Amino acid sequence: MKKTKIRRNIFVSIGVFFALTGPLAAETFVTFDVPGAVSTGSGAINPMGTITGFYSDARNLTHGFARTFNGTVTTFDPPGSVFTSPSGITPSGTITGSYYDANFVPHGFVRAPNGIITVFDVPGDVGGTVASGINPMGTIMGNYIGADFAMHAFVRAANGTITPFDAPGAIAQTNPNAINPMGTITGTQDVGGFAGPAWVRTPDGTLTTFEVPVPGAFTTLPTGITPNGTIAGFYIDESFVFHGFVRIP
Repeated sequence: MKKTKIRRNIFVSIGVFFALTGPLAAETFVTFDVPGAVSTGSGAINPMGTITGFYSDARNLTHGFARTFNGTVTTFDPPGSVFTSPSGITPSGTITGSYYDANFVPHGFVRAPNGIITVFDVPGDVGGTVASGINPMGTIMGNYIGADFAMHAFVRAANGTITPFDAPGAIAQTNPNAINPMGTITGTQDVGGFAGPAWVRTPDGTLTTFEVPVPGAFTTLPTGITPNGTIAGFYIDESFVFHGFVRIP
């Protein structure tokens, strides 16, 4: 009797476990297209379930959109855009990205939750500005082409202040890949035809380079950063095989 009761309780517990966490849990997929779009591509989603992305129309022009969790879709374009490409969205619904004008020159934009769009360029750029990410505080990161025709990085504060920067030793380009809520940015650089050390930039502007300390690792590529500064990414070895890494502050 006692063994039977214990065995029955075990089976009940296992059933409850799988009902709550196991493979019996159903998955829900919702597909969607922007009304009238030829194609639709999602780019980013925030904690509220609002998605931003782009869609193309019958004239092959590309526009931005925001889709709320309940399915409401709002389309938008910065003034003069022929190709709008959103790249990030904050928890409050602020969207950033880039757009290309009729001359196919890129410019940055930020769209407030009320729909007001502000366009911007890094002062002194000669080949365009590309905004590639935004954190919850509204700080934007990206690239621009300078007078030397090299690709430099920038960070734009929520108040619109833009600060250009380069990784130590960068020759051809500095590429920001990820930004955390504190404003710390990580990315890669080109030191003359090949990738140099990865880097991390704190909000006060301090730049530190790093590489995965493994024999044969010649390219370190960070892809994400947590609020406390832990960086994840991958590195490539001499045989061009990819491996993951995590860098703890």
